Amino acid sequence: MSIEVKNLMSQLNAIVSLPSVSSAIPELDTSNKEVIEFLANSFDSLGFSCEMIPCSMNSNKLNLIATYGNGPGGLVLSGHTDTVPFDDKLWTFDPFKASESEGRIYGLGITDMKGFFPIVLESIKPLLRETFKEPLIILATADEETSMQGARTIAEIGRPVARAAVIGEPTGLQPVKAHKGIMMDSIRLIGKSGHSSDPTLGANALDGMHKVIADLMLYRDELREKYSSNLFSVPQPTLNLGCIHGGDNPNRICGECELKFDVRLTPGMNLDSVRTDIKTRLKRITEPLNLNFEMNQIFTGIPAFFAEENSKLLEAAEALTGHNGITVGFGTEGPFLRDLGMDTIVMGPGNIDQAHKPDEYMSIDMIRPTIKVLRQLVSNYCLDLN
Repeated sequence: MSIEVKNLMSQLNAIVSLPSVSSAIPELDTSNKEVIEFLANSFDSLGFSCEMIPCSMNSNKLNLIATYGNGPGGLVLSGHTDTVPFDDKLWTFDPFKASESEGRIYGLGITDMKGFFPIVLESIKPLLRETFKEPLIILATADEETSMQGARTIAEIGRPVARAAVIGEPTGLQPVKAHKGIMMDSIRLIGKSGHSSDPTLGANALDGMHKVIADLMLYRDELREKYSSNLFSVPQPTLNLGCIHGGDNPNRICGECELKFDVRLTPGMNLDSVRTDIKTRLKRITEPLNLNFEMNQIFTGIPAFFAEENSKLLEAAEALTGHNGITVGFGTEGPFLRDLGMDTIVMGPGNIDQAHKPDEYMSIDMIRPTIKVLRQLVSNYCLDLN
């Protein structure tokens, strides 16, 4: 194990030991306050100016903006501080301890993505002896794994803003130039139950959902025609009909039926526009059938992300890593930082295949190359201004 990795282990262990689970199930959900306080203390000790910002929707969830240097421009290194829930019975290693074994470091969030922050700390320490011409900003957010309320709060306050931003999600240190957007919604049709022997006694929600599904499939074809993008291995936007529930007995007219679906959006598609389109179509279908409908968000959604055209940051990352920019299927906070006006990419250590599963790990071989790349990017954007 190298000296750099040995220095990292105590920091990795410290941050992994602090629970910060995000979950839609209240009993599993925890605050990330201890992680944010740990990071604030760590960066404050290096001379950063630290600001802890509560999420607008939940003051128990915090974000951190830590700034070294002054003025406009500079670079943001960003990551989220929360993890998904876990089942400790399925773990071989202690999820709340950074455990080194056979060239890997195990722990909950070690890859996705609490482990990114100690690597950032190790990357920047030698550079702090230099004069920063533009600031280095560390952004640590809350609740990326569920509501994205940390990134949404940052978007609301309009900070931080720099020339460029790197989000350190686990990409195998390959720069990500685009990912699809995600929305997950439910449609509930409300009719009137009655005896099945006489259809006029009720309004069948299941019959109505049959028409809704047929129309959603037509809408899916329309989206494919209009918004296909060759950036992705699956170039079309997708609309997946995931699950359906309705009725309670064969001899009763179905009074209620619910369909849950998701849409993966390509660049150019807008979450609100898609939802408006679907609601318009639902109204047209349900009114003649004497049905009411509700459409609710299961997940608020993430817009599609794509790096700006002729991105200098992407070009620099490709040169430093030896990897061309790639596209991925998972969502990130990238759209929120890009919309603040920053040249943004997603790139970090670890592999997304190891995220959200027992015995999550990061290969030790990833650490030194990541330190080298981050150190050079900070130098380019804050010191040398290349």
